Amino acid sequence: MNKLLKPSLVFGLLAAIFLSACQNHTQKLSEKRDINFNYGWKFLNDDPEKGELVSLDDSKWRNIDLPHDISIEDLPVQDSVHIGPFFKGIEKGVDVGYLSGGIAWYRKHFTLDPSDKGKQVILNFDGVQTEASVFVNGMLVKEHKYGYSPFNVNISPFLNDAGKENVLAVKVINRNQCSRWYTGFGIYRGITMSVLNPLHIADWGVFVSAPQISDKEAMVKLEVHVANAGQKDATVKLSAEIINPDKTVVNSEEQEIGIAAGGNAQAGFEIPVSSPVLWDLASPKMYTARIRVLQDGHQTDEYLVDFGIRSIDFSAEKGFLLNGKNVLLKGACVHHDNGILGAAAFKDAEYRRVATLKKNGFNAIRTSHNPPSEYFLDACDQLGMLVIDEAFDMWEKEKRKNDYHLYFNETWESDLEAMMLRDRNHPAIIMWSYGNEIQERASERGIELGKMLVAKIKSLDTSRPTTQSICDFWDNPGMTWEKNTPAAFDVMDIAGYNYKWNKYLSDHELYPHRIMYASESLPKEAFENWDLVEKYPYIIGDFVWTGMDYLGESGIGRSEYRNDQKDEWMGLPEWPWFISWCGDIDILGNKKPQSYYRDVLWGNSNLEILVHETVPDGMFEHVSAWGWPLEEPHWNREGDEGKSLQVRVFSSCEQVRLELNGQIIGSKAVSDETKRTAVFRLPYHAGELTAIGLNDGKEVCRKTLKTTGKSYQLKIIPEKNILTDNSGELAYFNIEVQDENGLLVPTAVVPVVFEVEGDCKIQAVGNASPTEMKSFQQSHVNSFRGQCQLILRLKNPAGTIRLRVSSEGLVSGESMLKL
Repeated sequence: MNKLLKPSLVFGLLAAIFLSACQNHTQKLSEKRDINFNYGWKFLNDDPEKGELVSLDDSKWRNIDLPHDISIEDLPVQDSVHIGPFFKGIEKGVDVGYLSGGIAWYRKHFTLDPSDKGKQVILNFDGVQTEASVFVNGMLVKEHKYGYSPFNVNISPFLNDAGKENVLAVKVINRNQCSRWYTGFGIYRGITMSVLNPLHIADWGVFVSAPQISDKEAMVKLEVHVANAGQKDATVKLSAEIINPDKTVVNSEEQEIGIAAGGNAQAGFEIPVSSPVLWDLASPKMYTARIRVLQDGHQTDEYLVDFGIRSIDFSAEKGFLLNGKNVLLKGACVHHDNGILGAAAFKDAEYRRVATLKKNGFNAIRTSHNPPSEYFLDACDQLGMLVIDEAFDMWEKEKRKNDYHLYFNETWESDLEAMMLRDRNHPAIIMWSYGNEIQERASERGIELGKMLVAKIKSLDTSRPTTQSICDFWDNPGMTWEKNTPAAFDVMDIAGYNYKWNKYLSDHELYPHRIMYASESLPKEAFENWDLVEKYPYIIGDFVWTGMDYLGESGIGRSEYRNDQKDEWMGLPEWPWFISWCGDIDILGNKKPQSYYRDVLWGNSNLEILVHETVPDGMFEHVSAWGWPLEEPHWNREGDEGKSLQVRVFSSCEQVRLELNGQIIGSKAVSDETKRTAVFRLPYHAGELTAIGLNDGKEVCRKTLKTTGKSYQLKIIPEKNILTDNSGELAYFNIEVQDENGLLVPTAVVPVVFEVEGDCKIQAVGNASPTEMKSFQQSHVNSFRGQCQLILRLKNPAGTIRLRVSSEGLVSGESMLKL
């Protein structure tokens, strides 16, 4: 999307950073701008000779629509080492969840209308994993090396005359060992095409800012870059209108500018907006700027830009302020994949992911460790979610032999620029991150590179602070935190601490104006991190690793039993682990145990209960650094009758009392000293386990875990019952195994079969198990913890979808979706 901004950054005497910005959200579609180019592609998962040639016969290639992730598709061979899309023989497969890369080709045939003769045709790729070569009519027009950054291609010089067919071919390469986590493979984000008159607004060619904001008025500044691709000098009139959230024009301006042939010109507007409605987390209101280019009274281009008006302010004395109000960052680090959809960045999936995180109490996301999709940032703008937008996971030194370090020196500047030109007007974004755990982060060369990156960022946007995530020096023997981090932190505006909450207070004594946050933290250290955020304004937030489970870095968050108590580092496990298992939320979007603890710490709940499973005799539980004990919020322990179980109750109350089937088990005090946790042990007996929160001896809250009946029925829970404007839209169906009373049976593992009627396709089927490798495309799956999920991609804008789910011995479930 075409988006730019250039507001200002003012540093106060006490290390305050005051930022006021009116940020562009997204360009709405004009008739010939940002045309959806995702449909009607040909695809071959192979590398034919001269795949770019117009004469190549692609009639037998597969028909597909974008976005498309090749790695998530079933392999042609299925055996003990090839299961669905998973291949055991991938070198370092544990990094990427045993999901393969390779070489593949995409081709699309298209014809411009005769009325488009002489126009500029520009393709915008939001992301291709990992290396892309773009050909038009057999000619190479673009090579792109970074799988996460967007890029634009002007294909006008390579096109046939309007009315004649063109062939667009894209060769995609994903070299194995190119990442520490799952990347995906293919054109996994969308493509748009703009067909523009010679006189048009340039790619990413509008800057929006509001450096002055008060209750009475915001001064909206627009900087508009207009291109003249024609052969004659031109004079044009620019018209700019500001439209409020109620869709009413509140002010406008016009001006004339001259543009040389083959050149471009910049125009500036300052348009006051009375009584501005501010963008914030609870009410993310958006304005629209409509900019038109007119020559001799005829419109040659129109640009619609949604934006939000808000101010951000950082200081060690007051912390982080949004519109003058203090906000503690309840942060989630998230990778880019969408669970059982793989890396495919469907609009519905990206919005659902942000909505799920917000529903679970998060108000900020760190896009670890790369630029996200445009849809993801759009969702953050529209739903009210703050963002740290991150550029790179490595610079010159490798983390994997085929990763971005091979191309960093060649392309870092263009990739960083593309990220910022696309993203810098989103009101959701509050910081730019230029690196994560970079190996050379504190070396002389690393400091030099950091300064280069920060300088580039500041040249494009001074409205937000810069940051980088710094970890301990496990990868640099001889370096120490005290000696080597100061120079690295001096380069950035806000200091990102990965897993180093224990350095906050001592560092503050030495550097009292430093603003800090946990750019990564461990789930089991949630109390320590959040306690410090609440106590000290210079610690502005905590970003847990991670908000949601993701593919790859397999089993980093696991727990396991051993017959020893040795406290030793737990590396990544082997096949069949393929999910990280460290998230607060699983890959289907359901809460995991650690999330209930965070609910109490963040004040979203007064009381929660988790029950640990029975530990085998002679064994000891080992929890990885990113893991969580093997406990769950249910009282279904068939087979454990009479055995002693550990129950943890988390509460914001002064005291908790535990009861089983009406009998008091005991009472315990809860405080910050106990990390808001009370621990009980009791023998298991089916029934009702109840925890009661007490203040001054009086009941404040209670929660009951009830033993359910046996599995009886399948229940379909559609996330939507009616869909509108559903072109390419996804429909999510969550399936529960329930007892006769309609309660989820949380231990149920049953085979579930799907039968679908209607104009749609199965896009993904799966459960949240981190080790149950299977096809994501077949019409059956086992339940895990009593749940599984079906995602359909809809084709027809009218009609009805009918779904039936069945499992032998259980009552089937049915659902209907109206389009």
